[in-house]
Amino acid sequence: MRVEPNGDCFVVEGGRPLSGRLKPAGNKNEALPVLAATLLVPGISTLRNLPQINDVATQIELLTELGVSVHGESDDPHDLVLDTANLGEHSPNSELGSAIRGSFLLAPGLLHRTGRAVLPRPGGDRIGRRRIDTHLHALRLLGAEVENHERVYTLTLPNGFRGTDIFLDEASVMATENAVMAAAVATGETRIANAATEPHVQGLCRYLNAAGAQIRGVGSNMLEIIGNPTLSPATHEIGPDHIEIGSFVAVAAMTGGELTIEGVNPDDLRMILMVFARLGVETRIEGRNLIVPGKQELVIQDDLDGAIPKVDDAPWPGFPTDLSSIALVLATQSRGTVLIHEKMFENRLFFVDRLLSMGARAVICDPHRAVVTGPTPLTGQTITSPDIRAGMALLAAALCADGRSVIMNAHQVDRGYERIEERLRSLGAEISRT
Repeated sequence: MRVEPNGDCFVVEGGRPLSGRLKPAGNKNEALPVLAATLLVPGISTLRNLPQINDVATQIELLTELGVSVHGESDDPHDLVLDTANLGEHSPNSELGSAIRGSFLLAPGLLHRTGRAVLPRPGGDRIGRRRIDTHLHALRLLGAEVENHERVYTLTLPNGFRGTDIFLDEASVMATENAVMAAAVATGETRIANAATEPHVQGLCRYLNAAGAQIRGVGSNMLEIIGNPTLSPATHEIGPDHIEIGSFVAVAAMTGGELTIEGVNPDDLRMILMVFARLGVETRIEGRNLIVPGKQELVIQDDLDGAIPKVDDAPWPGFPTDLSSIALVLATQSRGTVLIHEKMFENRLFFVDRLLSMGARAVICDPHRAVVTGPTPLTGQTITSPDIRAGMALLAAALCADGRSVIMNAHQVDRGYERIEERLRSLGAEISRT
């Protein structure tokens, strides 16, 4: 599925509890690197549970323009077969490549297969500075040479990837993924210290191991990799998206609905559910199901000494930055006061001015911190979505607001959430796309 950025907007009549059962989509941030990693494997790879969202559609389009054959594996549109045997290009479409950040994940595969990669500066959400220095540092250590001219990066690999010792200067998810992919096909052994450990990084490692790589320490910040330059085709299933799950938990709690989310990975949700509990949300796990009871009274838990509590994001296993916006909206519907501290991106909280127009009581202290006091009744407004996560947060606010809201830039939400209006309607929301 691909929805073009054509001025679509969501129209929401708020105030209806969202209840029912839901199956989460596949993890967007796992799908993008795994799709890129298929370039490392000459031949056929089968990927299952791919989310039907715009960023994934763009990544697939980039692959097809490079010569990859893509077709359905079954009647399920979430399953695809990719044949990379006839890869013939080293320069992906620059317009598409600059639209998503995941395009830079194509570098290891292109270098391994063609010895050259010409990539535009990656796009993605404008939530602050998102440096790629760590990516390039890791690729250089593994044998790549890099030139940067007018926002175009030309990478070459004169002697193939060579195993080495890498210490990342930040626990960057995409830098870790680029380093892991390159090391998986390198000659010799590689050690990556201060590696990111998010569930989507673990999913990429599992795919590469299924293809014949030897990656030890998956889930830790120290990865040891024995390279295998001739990986074999593999089948891999994308895991459930813990960010989407967290978003639906918050929406159900804010609207007073009773929701069951099926097929979750409980270990991926431990910190998310702990933070939501601090904001008053009760949940329970039954096997692989996550249950949000209905008609909850949301009360923020003060710290033991009576101090105002804090919700802050951090690298995994800390609270994900992608849920900071949702947590802030959730706090507007909880009784009490909380400090939201978004440490990682200096522009992520700028969507709060839209919430203020809806009636939220919040003060932006600086680009990284906001104090929220609730509960406050929200009223419907016409607002604009600046990025994926803020868009979903504003949609959540509209769903619990009184009256009609119009959310412009619906395509932003489409980049990260599959068929969001259809799935919300199945839970009782009154929402349409115009």
